[in-house]
Amino acid sequence: MAAALLGRQLVLVLVVLGVTAAAAAGSVVDGLGLNWGTMATRRLPPKVVARLLTDNGFRKVKIFDADARTMSALAGTGVEVMVAVPNDLLAAVAADLDRARRWVRENVTKYTFDGGVNIKFVAVGNEPFLKAYNGTFDRTTVPALRNIQRALYEAGHGKVIKATVPVNADVYDSPPDAPVPSAGRFRADVAGVMSELAHHLNATGAPLVVNIYPFLSLYYGGAGFPLDYAFFDNSGTAKPVVDGNATYTNVFDANLDTLVSALTRVGLPHLPVVIGEVGWPTDGDARATPALAQRFYKGLLARLAAGKGTPLRPGARVEAYLFGLLDEDAKSVAPGRFERHWGVFTFDGRPKFPLDLTGQGRAGATLVPAQGVDYLPRRWCVLNPNANTTDGDAAGSNNKLADNVGYACGRADCTPLGQGCSCGALDAAGNASYAFNAYYQAQGQDESACDFQGLAVVVDTDASRPGCNFTVQLVGSPAAISAVHAAAEKAVAVLLALLLLLLA
Repeated sequence: MAAALLGRQLVLVLVVLGVTAAAAAGSVVDGLGLNWGTMATRRLPPKVVARLLTDNGFRKVKIFDADARTMSALAGTGVEVMVAVPNDLLAAVAADLDRARRWVRENVTKYTFDGGVNIKFVAVGNEPFLKAYNGTFDRTTVPALRNIQRALYEAGHGKVIKATVPVNADVYDSPPDAPVPSAGRFRADVAGVMSELAHHLNATGAPLVVNIYPFLSLYYGGAGFPLDYAFFDNSGTAKPVVDGNATYTNVFDANLDTLVSALTRVGLPHLPVVIGEVGWPTDGDARATPALAQRFYKGLLARLAAGKGTPLRPGARVEAYLFGLLDEDAKSVAPGRFERHWGVFTFDGRPKFPLDLTGQGRAGATLVPAQGVDYLPRRWCVLNPNANTTDGDAAGSNNKLADNVGYACGRADCTPLGQGCSCGALDAAGNASYAFNAYYQAQGQDESACDFQGLAVVVDTDASRPGCNFTVQLVGSPAAISAVHAAAEKAVAVLLALLLLLLA
């Protein structure tokens, strides 16, 4: 009888858990999605990530290619997917309609069987008009877009799947003498191509996708940009921007309405806009912290749930893809060390902070961690306390240590070591241990990866420090990193290593 009672209790628990999971999956803010980037040295299996999405109730995901393993993992989940044509294919697709047809056949048609992948959009390029590209993709993007959309129609997908172009918010601005949203216009050098793009999207029924980052407005805005203006809970500490009858208390609304004004100037005031990327990093900068990220997302989700729209589009539903899903430790740090820390989840799928995806701000609401994660053994590579860290050169006694730290940081992620970052308070020995372990883990704990000219040793005691996590990496194949990217990162890493050892 006791066994029967225990069985009934177990069934009841499972039913309750099932109902709770179903309720969570059905209560995410309408129109909310995530960006799934894969620039990591060791990646979670795609099926684990796909389950992470569904366990947390996300119904939309944006990816940056159409990788076969990723697409296979998304098949049957019902998650709405935006796949992408990478920038390096734009010229080929623009010049050759058959090339566009082949891309659609191999990356869309292949997955649109019953029970396959729910593809909703094709992103043609990613921020192709970015100032930093110096016009590289200006002439090929719209022709590529036209060919992809034509190929979608020819393959029978065009009524359901729309091609668009995700653009960076730097494609529009306001003039210096009228720095208000109502004066918004497209950047002079891309005004023509942006008008052409917008009218094509309007004709095909596709939205314009724009990436908006309040954190970057704060980061690049300098001391003159008030911190609270980057958030949605501005209590008056940051002076609002008054623009005629409209008042802006946060940069997100002001940025979006600047785009609306730019679209109005080309005759398309009502063109649908989707936020392709929006988020807040959690490391790599003094203002990239879990606490500030939680504050940002809490305000953003509440805004999306309320359906308030913006002053120029009051009551308009905003669809947004958070950036991003997981931390990516192989991303370039050229824009800033924070680039590797945009994930709502850690690299291994653990929530970074409590978050209520309903936007209602419920106390205790949190995210579901990834299931079935396989880790390497619990061991770490650290600086050997008995090692001779000098190279015999009295004029540069730290060169041996600095060179090895630079080598490690050039091939693994040392961004948490920066000033004001999660591991920024470590001393010189701590910096070296962190760097050595980062490299050792990225190399799959290969025995030869913990030597560093006799400076390092493997330990089985957690080397983490308060507030600073020394990771144990995932089981899995490492991602390839280009030689050019690696060389650039190594140069930055060597300089960082020298600086860390001098400041520690």
